[in-house]
Amino acid sequence: MNLLSILSLFMRSTRRNSGVMAIVPLIILMVGCSFKESSQPSVSSQTAIAASITPNSQQLNQNKILGKPENLLSQNPAKSQTCIEENPFDESVKFALQASNLAQTARSQSDWDEVARLWLQAVAWMQAVPANSPRRTFAEKKVVEYMRNLTYSQQQAARSGSVSQFPSFDSEPLDKQLQLYLSYLSTVGKPDILIVGSSRALQGVDPAQMQQVLAQRGYRDLRIFNFGVNGATAKVVDYILRKVLTTDQLPKLIIWADGVRAFNSGRSDRTYQAIMASQGHQKIAAGIRPQLAKSEPNPQKKCYNLPYPCKEKGHSKFQFQTSNFINSDNFDHIPKQIESNNLIYYPSAFNSKATLVSLNAIEANGFLPLSDRFNPNTYYQQKPYVSGTYDGDYRGFNLGGEQARAFDSVVAFTSSNNIQLVVVNLPITDDYLDSVRWSSEVEFNRQMKQLSQEYGFIFINLSEKALKQYQYFVDPSHLNRYGASLVAREIAANPTIPWPRVRSN
Repeated sequence: MNLLSILSLFMRSTRRNSGVMAIVPLIILMVGCSFKESSQPSVSSQTAIAASITPNSQQLNQNKILGKPENLLSQNPAKSQTCIEENPFDESVKFALQASNLAQTARSQSDWDEVARLWLQAVAWMQAVPANSPRRTFAEKKVVEYMRNLTYSQQQAARSGSVSQFPSFDSEPLDKQLQLYLSYLSTVGKPDILIVGSSRALQGVDPAQMQQVLAQRGYRDLRIFNFGVNGATAKVVDYILRKVLTTDQLPKLIIWADGVRAFNSGRSDRTYQAIMASQGHQKIAAGIRPQLAKSEPNPQKKCYNLPYPCKEKGHSKFQFQTSNFINSDNFDHIPKQIESNNLIYYPSAFNSKATLVSLNAIEANGFLPLSDRFNPNTYYQQKPYVSGTYDGDYRGFNLGGEQARAFDSVVAFTSSNNIQLVVVNLPITDDYLDSVRWSSEVEFNRQMKQLSQEYGFIFINLSEKALKQYQYFVDPSHLNRYGASLVAREIAANPTIPWPRVRSN
């Protein structure tokens, strides 16, 4: 198992819990590497304490590691595996020193990738300090620090990575989700189920939970991806499905999870307007669509020095520990207010929470898990309450117009391409549903039921389900990870949906 596989296992296993350190078991195996090759001089305990420098520290650690780290590049991967006794604490510090020193000059993606690889090895060795060692308590603290540094270096690698050859759509959420989806297609293959919608879908439907319930029902090994995009209206979803992606990149089942405000033609559609003015759209208009990245020819094989239990080979009991560490992005382009007809319409105060959350927290399946729980007693101390009358997302409420035409376009497109469309009205809190929003909700449900019977798509209304408890929400209209899990299970248990039994590719 190479380092990328280990990282993949770790990132899939790790769940960020607010204020809680997740403990993730990880089996560490060495393939084609001899530990003797990577043996290095010992480092003192004083040097170990100095190794706490984080990657973004302004102070350079002047301690140098003697000799070239031969373990990072395997010259002879066919060598037999050997296991020798090492001092895990000192081994960890050696990699930590290399990582912290390299981080001071890292600029490119490859530089930060190497920093991350070094921190990963430092974490593995520090966690391997025996439980009965007097160094164990100190080592556990170092593991937490090193994990923060690993996360930071991974984020820096992502930020400094080579820009996609396809230009931006002037929507960071769309750019990131598109890049992730194309990488998903290249790595995993076409999903069997695709979830689309706005931020309410992005953080409101957990693909992993849906996959688990479907597997229990006999629909095993289904692949599910969440392509939710902040601010996506019906026009944005139509654009992504028909213009950005190709039919070969789409599965035979699409779940459109959202709510009434995504279909309101009276609102200001800032996300769609930005996309239309972008260089990315210019390429789309010229008939050029984003393509999968080509694989690197003859990738360089590397071998990594990770702890291997000498007595119980193949049954490592080591554990990684990670803390919640999210580096937030800034969104300065959000307009403060829109004035019209002597009324001030605020961009939904309930949508800003999802917009301001770091997109770095999005999982490999496109899902954004958030752990905060909505508490109106504290929430409105930070954000003013905005009634439906002054909410920009409900301005000039109209279920006809351009958003309705975009929805009709999606229905016709999916039908002509033999794609089953499932529209899910996600739950929102009673705190959010004042008289204005409630009347819009009633009209939306009535119209969707009628259209589903007329055009053959499936409509599921979860706004009437007992999923409105505050503990399932991160704000009045966005679900948290606990609500997303329940919603996913509710959808997966629906007997009217023709779930695929065979992989789509």
